[in-house]
Amino acid sequence: MHGFGFGYTGWGMMLGGLVLFLLVLIGLIILVVWAVRQGRRSDQAGSDQPMPSAEEILKVRYARGEITREQYLSMLEDLKA
Repeated sequence: MHGFGFGYTGWGMMLGGLVLFLLVLIGLIILVVWAVRQGRRSDQAGSDQPMPSAEEILKVRYARGEITREQYLSMLEDLKA
């Protein structure tokens, strides 16, 4: 029996199909990695500004009326301690 019924041409085609499958699989993996990296870059693009300090956040909360003057002064004292 020649190559379990495949013959020499059959083995060559099977090997070629395997190589083609692996190339497509590698291409898909590269595409997914590229897409994930692009997504992360776009997420980081908006974070160019520095984070506000705790005191700045506290000032904004006081200005919006979320906390009273007493709460503001108490929290500000806690931050400076």
